[in-house]
Amino acid sequence: MSRDESEKWFGEVVPQLADLLLRLPGLLKTHYQNAVSFHGMETGLRLLESQQQGIVFLSQELIAALLVCSFFCLFPTTNGGTNHLQAVNFDNLFASLYDFHDVKQENKIKCIVHYFEEICSRMPMGNVSFERKVLPLTNRPSHISFPKANFWSKSSVPLCHLEVHSSGLIEDQPAEALEVDFANKCIGGGALRRGCVQEEIRFMINPELIVGMLFSPAMADNEAIEIIGTQRFSDYSGYASSFCFCGNYKDIKGVDSMGRRKTRIIAIDALSRVGKRQYTTECLLREINKAFCGFYDQSKRQHYENLFVDSGFSKAEFDEGIRNSLGNSMENLSTSFQSTFETSNNQPMRDNERKWNDHNVGIATGNWGCGAFGGDPEVKTIIQWLAASQALRPFVLYYTFGLETLRKLDKVVAWIISQQWTLGELWEMLVEYSRQKLKKQTKLSFFNWLLPSLYDDDDDPLMIDESFT
Repeated sequence: MSRDESEKWFGEVVPQLADLLLRLPGLLKTHYQNAVSFHGMETGLRLLESQQQGIVFLSQELIAALLVCSFFCLFPTTNGGTNHLQAVNFDNLFASLYDFHDVKQENKIKCIVHYFEEICSRMPMGNVSFERKVLPLTNRPSHISFPKANFWSKSSVPLCHLEVHSSGLIEDQPAEALEVDFANKCIGGGALRRGCVQEEIRFMINPELIVGMLFSPAMADNEAIEIIGTQRFSDYSGYASSFCFCGNYKDIKGVDSMGRRKTRIIAIDALSRVGKRQYTTECLLREINKAFCGFYDQSKRQHYENLFVDSGFSKAEFDEGIRNSLGNSMENLSTSFQSTFETSNNQPMRDNERKWNDHNVGIATGNWGCGAFGGDPEVKTIIQWLAASQALRPFVLYYTFGLETLRKLDKVVAWIISQQWTLGELWEMLVEYSRQKLKKQTKLSFFNWLLPSLYDDDDDPLMIDESFT
């Protein structure tokens, strides 16, 4: 910090943080007094235990007070491992500057400092919800159960609209969409340590996400965590070692009837470093079910039950179900989305232009599990598309981040749509390719294997990167 920044921080901000900390008992008392039921679930602050569907509603003011506890390192450091919880004090983040100075760590701390300066200048008064979503491994009357392989093979759901973007960022998407957090199984990953990739960056620019680490144990294969309402405070540039805090960000997202900012984030953890084993049916099934768990909407449970009984249904039944439940067909939802998206000229829409409609919420995602985790980008793209379609999402916005492997994704998607394949048919194609890959019957990438004519003009056919094997 400069001398002036230091004087402001220690003279104005830190004392206000101390005052907020002293108000924490009162904020907690008010929180528990006002906690109400949501879809039959309690909403008070508590541990969101594994294998139990649950939700916590917190005011942004209470979140701020809890983050002050992290700043002053007041949370106990013992017994957290018993519940597979991450440490939430900021001591390791600060200490990293001295252990091995790193510019990206300095910029992560600048995001945290900026957040505290902003809430001391003007305390936000909205709410944030943290929900553990579970696909039970056994059938339960009130939940959709964990799908088996034949569920996907038999599905006759049509594929939803998929929009490809070679540039841009998930958090800047202009439509109504559930934004995918490429999560660690313990949400937040290395945000409060040395990590600085997709999930960690999101936790720095939206620091309210950090609070979820306090009460969200590690996710199992059939679990996901959805967070609605966090505010973005910081702008940034770069990624990993080039990450840089770029000043204040003005978040103009609208607010729903429960006082939550309409930023929807879904944390799903991909399999890590499984190499060639990712092509086994077991791993394909794990990944598609993980994505489906994150993408499906529990509030539409009855609709899912009506449609997905006996692990499949006819096209006519699907169309009728969509019309009855959503008042529109999947095709019209996609058309409505495309019109809205094109009107925005790929720029974030002003708040009064947004068409908030809970039935028209799509998915914004990208190369989930394809960096350090070693996932095959083409396979992971298809898996997420299938999961979003099965979850009755009207569209997917896919950000390739300029990845060369996905340079022809838009053409592949257009060709697949032209074949009018159902979800089950595309899933079977993916399974067959993976079988051949495991038996060393092909070295081609999935897209090249599926549509070789598209790559005939290339000097070299696209092969699977050996790092995947």
